[in-house]
Amino acid sequence: MKAIEVNALTKRFGEFTAVDAVSFEVDEGEVIGYLGPNGSGKTTTIRMLMGLLLPSDGDARVLGFDVRTQAESIRPLTGYMSQKFALYDDLTMRENLNFYAGMYGIRRREQTLRVDDVMEQLGLGEHANDRANELSGGWRQRLALGCALVHRPRLLFLDEPTSGVDPAARRAFWDLIYDLAAKGATVFVTTHYMDEAERCGRVGIMHRGHLLAMDAPSALKAAALPGAIWQVSASPLLDGLVALQSIEGVTQAALAGDKLRAITATNVNADAIVRALAAQGIADARVEATDATLEDVFVALADA
Repeated sequence: MKAIEVNALTKRFGEFTAVDAVSFEVDEGEVIGYLGPNGSGKTTTIRMLMGLLLPSDGDARVLGFDVRTQAESIRPLTGYMSQKFALYDDLTMRENLNFYAGMYGIRRREQTLRVDDVMEQLGLGEHANDRANELSGGWRQRLALGCALVHRPRLLFLDEPTSGVDPAARRAFWDLIYDLAAKGATVFVTTHYMDEAERCGRVGIMHRGHLLAMDAPSALKAAALPGAIWQVSASPLLDGLVALQSIEGVTQAALAGDKLRAITATNVNADAIVRALAAQGIADARVEATDATLEDVFVALADA
């Protein structure tokens, strides 16, 4: 059975279409990334799959249940961690977990076992009696994940779960995600961080309500970027960018920190780029081959 089946799912708010005829499938046990900028339709997709929003058109099934008519059967089997952690600041970590266990209908005599299990799984024990408002961003993030896990869901929806936390906490959080997947959970995570999307088994790329593509990161790069990728050091940098954009065979050029990044046809090599830049007054440029990123894929697909 598929964990998620989506067919032409659409959501309109008046004349605005937030999600436009999106279709995809998710197998059980997958870690799926849903990548896109704010406002691209990621959260609206999740809310329809959770049965929190009624689709305008199309249909979807989650864990075998129809999102339109069987939403009440979906919710006990899924966990949802929203962008803004829904924690009670005046309650301790343990009290928050007990509260959510009760909300999910776990009987009181089972709550202690479930809460202890989640706290051990996520390493929360040292802060068990700290109030939520005393926790750092990383620990609040872990607690929010624990609240979404306390009822042992088969499918976990994480909506930009690492937004606003430090890089170390982000890395630790992704270790937890893969630990959950190894134990059989299906994870559907939205993000606008390209490096996080690289960690997913498959990635869907959303832009202005449209799902542009969904595949493994390596497959997306191969399909969207058939040429070569180059890192270019040039001075002055902005003059180098203008010159680079005008070179025959360069399909895309942009600033990348203190360097330039270019995508070219396969018959363009580093020496050709150096000579072309020199002919336009950009001397001593250095050109090195580099790997494609999902940011390159997103730009290529969004501009297509």
